[in-house]
Amino acid sequence: MLGEATATPIRTTVTLSAANRGPDKPSPQRIEIESIDARARLAAAEVALLDEKRLLTTEELAGLAELPDQWVTSLAALAHQVRLTWCGPEVEVEGILSAKTGGCPEDCHFCSQSSRFDTPVKATPFLDAGEVLAAAEETKALGASEFCIVLAIRGPDERTLQRILELVPLVRDSTGLNVAVSAGLLTDEQARRLAEGGVHRYNHNLETSRSFFPNVVTTHSWEEREDTCRLVRDHGMELCCGALIGMGETDAQRVELIGQLQELDPTEVPLNFLNPRPGTPLGDEQPVPAWEAIRWIAMFRLGLPGVILRYAGGREVTLRELQAMGMTSGINALIVGNYLTTLGRSADEDLQMLSDLRMPVGALTGVL
Repeated sequence: MLGEATATPIRTTVTLSAANRGPDKPSPQRIEIESIDARARLAAAEVALLDEKRLLTTEELAGLAELPDQWVTSLAALAHQVRLTWCGPEVEVEGILSAKTGGCPEDCHFCSQSSRFDTPVKATPFLDAGEVLAAAEETKALGASEFCIVLAIRGPDERTLQRILELVPLVRDSTGLNVAVSAGLLTDEQARRLAEGGVHRYNHNLETSRSFFPNVVTTHSWEEREDTCRLVRDHGMELCCGALIGMGETDAQRVELIGQLQELDPTEVPLNFLNPRPGTPLGDEQPVPAWEAIRWIAMFRLGLPGVILRYAGGREVTLRELQAMGMTSGINALIVGNYLTTLGRSADEDLQMLSDLRMPVGALTGVL
């Protein structure tokens, strides 16, 4: 999984790319629904989530997903109340670091780090401990509580696993941050060792629903991802399991994914929106329209009321001036600074947004 070894490894710099802003893809055409029916669907969801404190079924979620655009603000308002009721007012801030960039042998069609595609992102060596620690210190200075070490690999070999197990206590003890790791598919033994080594949260995204997954990845299966997610839970780590919206999936497949996430019971769900990367098979896709993104932020909160729902990649290019509205549509966590291979907006802007919204920064844990 690591890049080809050379006699003399050369340190290279990854140049993060700016937003690949193109025209929005057209919004889906939805059936006409009478106002009385729309209000009834929203009222039933409110009773279920706020009074009965139960999860919505996929059938109930599908009914909400059908609501016309003029009802998105109502969906968002309910989602915000659900977030406050189930999770409280705090927002968790996290920094992520690509500690091993590029050269991945998998063919995830959205990812510029795949060695199978001709993209500007090339394989780089594993960062040394000092570089990782410096990034963690910068994250700590922002008031964050979580720091995630990310590797572009199929899964860790023994050497890589040892490096991770050395870094986790170093970062945790030096900064006091909770340390998360994202290193691909795991075996049972690897999951056990990571848990025993102090990994607080392990990230492994489903990305999309079981039915749509073969359209975007062929080198491993959805079931392999699901297996790793279950191993993370089995060994006592918090599971971070995210979604990527905008790869061509249907509304029904997005609802399907929410149901599958309900079954996995993650602590955190990062919500990514496709930022098409040049050179990848999805490089010519159009970004999700901003109003559609608000709809699905609300839908993920309504379907997953107790999770840490985190703003992740693509929010800047997708939501633009509506990022604050996303925070009042169910989001209660965000990645600050840059992403793995794309630029985010400044941490100061995000922290100012939270201040303007009177949203306190704090550490969270899921309650789903």
